[in-house]
Amino acid sequence: MQKNLVIVESPAKAKTIRKFLGKDYKVEASVGHIRDLPKSKLGIDIENNFEPKYITIRGKGPVVQELKRAAKKSKRIFLATDPDREGEAISWHLAHILGIKEDELARVEFNEITKPAVLKAIKNPRTIDKNLVDSQQARRILDRLVGYKISPLLWRKIRKGLSAGRVQSVTVKLICDREREIEEFKPEEYWSIKAILKKEGVLFESQFYGIRENGKDVKVKIKNKDEAENVLATLDKDKFIVDKVKKGTRRRNPYAPYTTSTLQQDASKRLGFSTRKSMMLAQQLYEGIDIEGEGTVGLITYIRTDSTRVSKEAVETTKSYIVENYGRNYSNGGKFYQGKGKKEAQDAHEAIRPTSVLRRPDDIKDSLTLDQFKLYDLIWRRFVGSQMNPAQYDTISVSILSNNNVFRASGSKLKFDGFLKVYDNVDNKDKDVQMPMLVKGDQVKVDEIQPNQHFTQPPPRYTEASLIKTLEDLGIGRPSTYSPTISTILNREYVNLDNRSFVPTELGILVDDLLKEYFKEIINEEFTADLEESLDKIAEGEYPWQLIVGNFYKEFDVILKRAEEEIEKIEIEDEVSDVVCEKCGKNMVVKHGRYGKFLACPGYPECKNTKAIVHKLGIPCPLCGGDIIRRRSRKGRIFYGCDNFPDCNFVSWNEPIKEKCPACDGLMVKKQTKKTITKMCFDGNCGYTKTEKR
Repeated sequence: MQKNLVIVESPAKAKTIRKFLGKDYKVEASVGHIRDLPKSKLGIDIENNFEPKYITIRGKGPVVQELKRAAKKSKRIFLATDPDREGEAISWHLAHILGIKEDELARVEFNEITKPAVLKAIKNPRTIDKNLVDSQQARRILDRLVGYKISPLLWRKIRKGLSAGRVQSVTVKLICDREREIEEFKPEEYWSIKAILKKEGVLFESQFYGIRENGKDVKVKIKNKDEAENVLATLDKDKFIVDKVKKGTRRRNPYAPYTTSTLQQDASKRLGFSTRKSMMLAQQLYEGIDIEGEGTVGLITYIRTDSTRVSKEAVETTKSYIVENYGRNYSNGGKFYQGKGKKEAQDAHEAIRPTSVLRRPDDIKDSLTLDQFKLYDLIWRRFVGSQMNPAQYDTISVSILSNNNVFRASGSKLKFDGFLKVYDNVDNKDKDVQMPMLVKGDQVKVDEIQPNQHFTQPPPRYTEASLIKTLEDLGIGRPSTYSPTISTILNREYVNLDNRSFVPTELGILVDDLLKEYFKEIINEEFTADLEESLDKIAEGEYPWQLIVGNFYKEFDVILKRAEEEIEKIEIEDEVSDVVCEKCGKNMVVKHGRYGKFLACPGYPECKNTKAIVHKLGIPCPLCGGDIIRRRSRKGRIFYGCDNFPDCNFVSWNEPIKEKCPACDGLMVKKQTKKTITKMCFDGNCGYTKTEKR
């Protein structure tokens, strides 16, 4: 009989842990969940206190049988699923099928997959935390009730294949609300006046602030051209006199280590990664990578966390590393982040950090894929930076008078880079602004006066980063839910991604309008956030899960019945295309199927002709001369390929344009940000690129 069986969720994690534990342990993987509610029906006995009816997930039978066989041969079983509520629930299900008693010390958890952490966990098993299990079970049941009760209503009233969800629908609502704000926004005119001044050959910029009244500076807003011209008329270009000079220093503090949401946001802004990609790569780094000369080891701590807390050991090791490699003046002496003031249930783990700061990104780069390296490098730098001193700037602020008109100028210069030594300033908002030496009474020359007209701008559409931040700020969902939620609303075609920003579709707006009219009590930000707090209280043992679910369903059932009675069938007319059916001559219409949109003949059933929807750009393929078409990946991302695929393998993530490369006359593509458009040659050997402001 083998001595011990250790069960984890992932085969990759099993492979890593197997090397740490040796021959006395057998490590097997459950490959995620083994039991769940059935897909074909609700699976909840509402009349029997919402008792869930779990079944073995289809296809998991062989895994379950293998685990049972291994368990029978083992003297001791350890359940080492992920250290969060979902992992606790998976351990509970495993305990059920393997006959492990509730009071048995079988549950082990570790925040990082390193040999010391795993061995320490094995020596300190505990019982399964039923409060965490109940919290996860309540979440699953609430989501099932909302999804399986509202979704069929949408099928009957609008069309099949639609879905609603407790978090998903609120996320769509946020995006639709923002789009309405943008549509209803009325821009307001305003003006600024910039004075480009010179002292001893050094040019610097100043901005009109207001007027001097009774010795005080009064801010003046310039609303139109007439007001701007009135200010210009009162300026004396020959008399711009320095009135006040204030010198000082400013500190820029380092960022706390990453939580799940801040990692997702930063990976989106800095690396252009989707939340799904970021979490996939982070999971790989957490579960273990085969490092040359070291073997398989987990490179980062657990990736689903709301906490910024850091262990004493990690702080001390990092302090020594910083002192040794950068100097004692760079170390903050070892700062212990204590989390963000959230409930203890949400502060159970450390922040996302390297398992060893001594594994520098460049040292292990050859063992990682390019994307793994980029994400690990980001995590490593953020964490090391969090343990460094603030950056310091010398600053100067200047007030300049011209006939009682006040202009202000400011400059700064980096004095000490501090944490910026490793975690560079991606937005360059603190770049050096040079100023000449100025003292009160100096007269400066006017190089140019620039009046500029502006208009207020509508709020920006949500990007993945800003949407995640909003969800987190509102307390909607949890970090582990953000990625699947975004994937779902894209796959359901409730929203599209346009230049990395979310835009609601007509279908998304239609569904949102319907849910807001009939389910406004539960599909809203405040209710969803309050429900998350209730789930936290279940995890803390304050409430029984049936009470929370029961209170929710009592109100939900009344709303649902009213909606069933009042909502009329909504007929969505098929969109008519300009593609003519070659069989009967009618213009084909856009239909929605299991795998997305397609063209169909409106003459059905007499004419059953269908076609895939093809978006041609009118640009020939540089490889074979075929048509370049716009396509969508399985994850919803738009890319461009040749219509002769698979015979031609041309593909580009950037949009091809009709403009020819001025250097080689080849195909050009463009890449857009909010502020710039970059046109570049598709041929990497050419290297031509040109960036323009939008």
